[in-house]
Amino acid sequence: MSTWFERNTHHVSEWSVDGLLALKGSQRVSLVVPAKNEAPTVGGLVTRLRATLMETASLVDELVVIDSDSTDATAQVAAAAGAAVHASAAIRPELGTYPGKGEAMWKSLFVTTGDLIVFMDADLVEWDTHFVPGLLGPLLSRPEVSLVKGFYQRPGEHGLDGGRVTELVARPLIALLHAELGGLVQPLAGEWAVRRSLFESLCVPTGYAVELAALVDTVAAHGMEAIAQVDLGRRGHRHQDLFDLGAMATQIMAAAARRCGRPQSDVLILEQHLPSGDGIRRAARPVTVVERPPAQEVA
Repeated sequence: MSTWFERNTHHVSEWSVDGLLALKGSQRVSLVVPAKNEAPTVGGLVTRLRATLMETASLVDELVVIDSDSTDATAQVAAAAGAAVHASAAIRPELGTYPGKGEAMWKSLFVTTGDLIVFMDADLVEWDTHFVPGLLGPLLSRPEVSLVKGFYQRPGEHGLDGGRVTELVARPLIALLHAELGGLVQPLAGEWAVRRSLFESLCVPTGYAVELAALVDTVAAHGMEAIAQVDLGRRGHRHQDLFDLGAMATQIMAAAARRCGRPQSDVLILEQHLPSGDGIRRAARPVTVVERPPAQEVA
């Protein structure tokens, strides 16, 4: 009997754009790029994706950038490249706003129309447009699949490692609390796709825990067969500061704790210690761990 990994692990080469267009039929596809201060990379991303997947082929119906409180020219660059750009804080303002990637992704549900939604990070420096067809492949060819995670070779010593937060935080949490997810190569990958009907039914952490929470909640509601993963080849992105990764890790652990029944406040205080002259400066960093309710409940 085959394992989940054998049944549900694919390679991008399994699908062609023409083949996916035939499977797509009347379904709409939204490509969503959450972005904060990504002016150096977001323009090239949008330009290439529009040219390949909207103008040359009609696989993607709308390309939307959700600007998450950028202080640089991210919004202007993305709009000039041809994306529909929305400020996260300006979408459904009566619902309030929070900082974070998950907030931008949740808000995207109110300004997109796709039956299928593909998410891509805005900070990619080594990637290809085949990421999108690869992520859509299982959704269009396998009706039982509702969420697809990408994985890829990363420039560096270990290749398939998922990054520092994945290997030091997410993977140990999965081993401890959600062993069924152990077959996912890169559970925190920013490139993934989901059926709107599923994403609208999920609680969404406003920060970086959105990916792990989506996996855990999908399995709880629909089982592992609702998830597939696709080898997308090679991907590179800009790395974040170690102290920023501490805040990301805190959000992920808070989401995991909440799913174990432990109540959480909306803000946690992360104590960090930084060099200051010849001594040490103690920094108390507020970390927002708010979760949005299922979008279908507020739409």
